[in-house]
Amino acid sequence: MKFKNIMTLLVILIVFLAVTASVYGLVSSEGPGLHQYHSIHGQVVSIYGKGLYANDSVTVVAQGKAQDIVTLGLGVPLLLISIYLARKNSLKGQLLLAGTLAYFLYTYISYTFLWMYNPFFLVYVLLMSASFFAFTLLMMSFNTKDIKASFNPKLPIKFLGGFQIFFAFAIGMLWLGMIVPTIINGTVPPGLEHYTTLVIQGMDLGFIVPLAFISGVLLIKQNDFGYLLSSVIIIKGLTMGAALSAMIIGQIAAGVQMSLAQIIIFPLLSVVMIICLFLILKNIDQKKIA
Repeated sequence: MKFKNIMTLLVILIVFLAVTASVYGLVSSEGPGLHQYHSIHGQVVSIYGKGLYANDSVTVVAQGKAQDIVTLGLGVPLLLISIYLARKNSLKGQLLLAGTLAYFLYTYISYTFLWMYNPFFLVYVLLMSASFFAFTLLMMSFNTKDIKASFNPKLPIKFLGGFQIFFAFAIGMLWLGMIVPTIINGTVPPGLEHYTTLVIQGMDLGFIVPLAFISGVLLIKQNDFGYLLSSVIIIKGLTMGAALSAMIIGQIAAGVQMSLAQIIIFPLLSVVMIICLFLILKNIDQKKIA
């Protein structure tokens, strides 16, 4: 693996900062508590009012605390395991590392641009930056021809590619179904609350949806890049799916209203992602690459 030492240092930095930010976000509780706020859209928003996330809404804090738990319980351990394996030139380790770094990059882009400003803003920026550069260096170190050659010919590429195309379609339709009617009717999108824009939906529609679609098509065509991108998308999707499922539980526990589609789609997609990841790891024949 190229850039081994630089990536290791970046991963150590990510782990330290992510653990610090997540733990403080979960345990901090100073503040006046729950109160109401009138947004510029004329909506009454319930503000959490405590700890690091004091100025965020009850809805977003329920999601954020659930994501902090997933980051600590799944993201950080997976990052440490994958960097250990990747340093031994394990292809499985490198693919796991790429997908996990994609999770951290996505997570801390959302924390940087979605959350209300708080004292950990620069920590989020550092996490976003470190994740981006570690991910970029790792992607630059892959030899796509080696990756394709390392997969068993029995890999069910049509199933994996087809699922990614379906995943892109499902997420795209879910968010467009939420956004387009509000544009036509001139109303406020659900979940906007007192925030400035739809950051998660923007990232998904701008990056995740097209990338998943392209990755699925390339894999079905047995293109070299398809094997790499599919591995990244599926691993990232698994970790993010776990976070989204936890967010749903957290929001339900907080009494937040959610659509039936969101409650069903995200956990279901997460289960299929687990199956896809199993199929990918099972069908890697070459355990080590140069």
